[in-house]
Amino acid sequence: MTTETSTAATVIDRAARLDALPAETPHILDNPALASLTGPHARFAERRGRVLRYPVDVTGWVALPDEPDAKDWADLAALAGPGAEVPLSGYCGRLPDDWEVTFRISGVQLVDESLAAAPDPEAVRLGPADVPEMLDLVARTRPGPFLHRTVELGTYLGIRRNGTLAAMAGERLHPPGWTEISAVCTDPAARGQGLGTRLVRAVAHGIRERGETPFLHTAAANTDAIRLYESLGFRLRRGTAFLAARVPRRPTAERGAARLP
Repeated sequence: MTTETSTAATVIDRAARLDALPAETPHILDNPALASLTGPHARFAERRGRVLRYPVDVTGWVALPDEPDAKDWADLAALAGPGAEVPLSGYCGRLPDDWEVTFRISGVQLVDESLAAAPDPEAVRLGPADVPEMLDLVARTRPGPFLHRTVELGTYLGIRRNGTLAAMAGERLHPPGWTEISAVCTDPAARGQGLGTRLVRAVAHGIRERGETPFLHTAAANTDAIRLYESLGFRLRRGTAFLAARVPRRPTAERGAARLP
């Protein structure tokens, strides 16, 4: 086992131990997409029955009920279409046995505990006109999904070097009282200057100004990022999963459910 693999396993184990603690009450961040789409992001919601999702060019997050039944899965299939691949980030329950898991990695959720949030004099607000440059930076740095309309979800800030976007970070999910920091990325040529840290603090400053608390998600294997976020004042809250599944190509009768691998 490599050091990187061992460290990732340690992070997953820490998250698993947190998840194993007795749950006093459900937390709004246990299902952040549902809380967002029934709250501050309700204007984005595409709904069928109890299932909600963001428009496919905004973000891939889908909101299922905490305990979806066969009708909910049928509604999701109708929303997505036969044979479509559906992102199910954050869902850790059961899938119908005729849905094929196409992608799955372990993730973690971290929450702000003692972050030193502060505005940044170099940070500029990014908008629709900046999207081509933002998409180019995301393609080169791969921080996670960022689509043509993701910028509409909240405030995105960037820092430029010689007129070129060198780093950015912004807001994605928005449960009541919370805002997710997302798309934190820095051009390889500008790394080592602390730009990502500055932008996380600047985005968090705007979130705090609204009386809300920042949180974020990352892959459990992204141990460098987790160490950085924890050093900034984020606390590991729970483990989660980033996965996708394929809708059955033909409608089927109600079936049992199979646990995820």
